[in-house]
Parts: sequence; C-alpha cells; structure tokens
Amino acid sequence: MPRVKKETGIAKKEVVALFEEQPTRLFTRAALARWLSQSRDSWRSKKHENAESFIKWCLKNTSLRRHDFPLPYRKEVRYTWGAVPLYELMNSLKPDSYFTHYTALSVHELTDQIPKIVYLNHEQAKESVSMGGLAQDGIHRAFKSRQRESRNRTEYEGFTICIVNGRKTGRLGVVTATGPDNAKIQVTDLERTLIDAAVRPVYCGGVAEVLGAYRTAQGRRVSINRLCAYLKRLAYIYPYHQAIGFYLERAGGYTKSQLELLRQFPIQFEFYLTHGMRETAYDEKWKLFFPKGF
Repeated sequence: MPRVKKETGIAKKEVVALFEEQPTRLFTRAALARWLSQSRDSWRSKKHENAESFIKWCLKNTSLRRHDFPLPYRKEVRYTWGAVPLYELMNSLKPDSYFTHYTALSVHELTDQIPKIVYLNHEQAKESVSMGGLAQDGIHRAFKSRQRESRNRTEYEGFTICIVNGRKTGRLGVVTATGPDNAKIQVTDLERTLIDAAVRPVYCGGVAEVLGAYRTAQGRRVSINRLCAYLKRLAYIYPYHQAIGFYLERAGGYTKSQLELLRQFPIQFEFYLTHGMRETAYDEKWKLFFPKGF
C-alpha cells in the first residue's frame, strides 16, 4: 500500500475507515465536502485543506472513483467507494428520480429486448396546468406530428441515459425493485408502467412493443382496477384510456369485465394510438386511430 505523503496532513487510515462504515457507497461532492468540514481534527487535515484537494487526494490514494455525466442542461458528477451497480449509480443522478418506460418494461420482464436507452423520470416541481378544455381539432393537430422527446441525454458505459421531466404525480406507483444488475432501484410498478407506455410509446420502442407488454402483463398479474385508479388520479387532459382499452382488447386474454372498467371513462373524442402516423385504420368501439396493418 503506498504511503501517504507527509505534507497532505490527511490521516489515510481514518479516511478509509469512515468510508467503509457508511451505509452507502455513492456520494456527491457536497457530501464529501461536508465530511471534510466535520472531520478535520480526526483526520489531522491542514486548515487550508479544501474540498477539491481532499477529493483529489482520495481519488489518488483510496478506492474513491469519479463518474462524470455531461448532461446538456447540467453536468452531474458522482463518486463511488469501490464498485457500485450501474443502475444504482444512474438512479442517483436526480433526487427522488425513478426508472420508467422502456427501462421499467425491462425490469418487469414485459419485453424481450435489452434497451440501450435508460429512462429516468425526474418529476417537475409544480403541477401541470391546463390551458383550456379539450377540442377535437386540437387533438387532430397535436397528434399529426411526431411525439416530442427529451434532449436531456448523455452516454455512459454503452448506454444512453435520458432524463425525462415528467409531470408531478407524487411518485404515483413507484416501488423498489431489483434492477438488471441486481441493484435496488426505484421504478414504476406494473400498472403505472403500462399507463406510461401507452402515453409515451416513443419511449418504449413503439406501439408494437407496447402491445407486446400488454400481452405479457396478463401473466404478471396486472390489476386493471389499480390501473384505472391510477388513471383517475393522473387525470390526463387527453383520453389515454381509449388507447389503453384498445391495447387490452387487442392483446386478447383480458376479461369483458376488465375491458368494461376502461369503458366507464367517457369516450367523447376521436383519439390516436400514437403521434405522426402516416396511414391509419379506425376502431369504432374506442374511437381510436391506429397504424394501418397494426
């Protein structure tokens, strides 16, 4: 083990011991700076020692590692003590964030694909505000073009991490689950995942992948009652229940009583399964346009 240079004034043994006794192996710069401030005496740190020099010393002389995530709107840096599961590391990028969409489909084994884009939802601080009532012409215009996607992305170890600034839901349906690398992560549950997939199929590999997820969910004991309860609490402006009802019926295997739960929501407008469809077919029961040949 290399000797600590005398001039640093830092007691390596005490620093390592403190890291080892922590309940987490993931740290921010602020946490490391706070430790320095609280532990100067026990570490025999020089009074002029600052956070930057302390972290630099730890990176050079201990098992501390730095991870850079150059997101376009704000760069994130995390520090780990030794090895930390990748999904746990990604889950730490935003406070109270959780995995959604294609990542959640994978966690719940609703897809055979291994998505290389990881979707992390960081909820907005304020509630979404409606700018008026829904009108049929407005629906037609909104779904004529492609669905917007978050540009807040960065590459890391062969993955694209996409930060989704989702609407404020109070973390509705978020649970702790085991990630692809056995990490304990925060992710939307089965029912919330199916809703999110219907709302944003562009984040789930497209409508064919979403339909496959609805088929597979039957064997995962999905609760349509809970799904409908979530829909009521989410109170979307657009009638996504029509798309969800269509997916359930097209998937096959769901009971008439389960489908009726979706038909209890009002079906007043013509709606779309996804954005930007070139050729469409129409389902009279759900008043829904969907891709021709789907």
